[in-house]
Amino acid sequence: MTNRWTQRIGDGDPRFGMWLASGSGYVTEICAGSGIDWVLLDQEHAPNDLRTTLEQLQVLAGYPDVDVLVRPPSADPVFIKQLLDIGVQNIIVPMIDDAREAAAAVAATRYPPAGIRGVGSALARASRWNRISDYLVTADATVSLTVQVESVAGLAHLGDIADVDGVDAVFIGPADLAASMGKLGQPEHPDVLCAIEKALEAILEHGKSAGVNAFKESVARRYVGAGASFVLVGADVALLARGAEELTAKYRRP
Repeated sequence: MTNRWTQRIGDGDPRFGMWLASGSGYVTEICAGSGIDWVLLDQEHAPNDLRTTLEQLQVLAGYPDVDVLVRPPSADPVFIKQLLDIGVQNIIVPMIDDAREAAAAVAATRYPPAGIRGVGSALARASRWNRISDYLVTADATVSLTVQVESVAGLAHLGDIADVDGVDAVFIGPADLAASMGKLGQPEHPDVLCAIEKALEAILEHGKSAGVNAFKESVARRYVGAGASFVLVGADVALLARGAEELTAKYRRP
């Protein structure tokens, strides 16, 4: 068995995605029906807990062409274990600064002896409550891990991070990287853009797929040109906020 997401981001055709931060299954279904390539269910900066994430996974099961990534709030193996057990197959872990942290994240996604994932398949949606008879021996191959590098320290160790066996892709986080570079709130500062382009190229040189987020189309396409194969280009809450503001502006009295 193989992981579809890793195959898709490695086939040379860029995949464009959307952040889902509302915590709403209803909103998730609206976004999934748009035809977007992939979505990211976020627990780090959004009000998603285990139950709202489960609800959205169940909704997204009705949209099988949409790939789903889930970001836990940290690399804590307990969070990762819970997400895997409810059926998450593609994990993106934030704030990875060196190869040791990347290797620990890999271990959290693998059953022993390759890792430290706890065995609870009889209770898990992932195994369909042990209805998938060979789940324990095939699960590792179906899971993908993307590590998120978003600091100057992480960039300094980028090659070592990408070389960790079990890391399938590396995602650059512009907002935190900008802050780490002394450019808080300026993810499109020329120095940040240049650093990200170099990082994307380095990730590819180390044989891994590269991702990033960019809400401005020109920046997103610039990153694709630098080698990004998966890019987050919008967010449900941002679309709602900007759309509501634009609508209000049309009718507000001068």
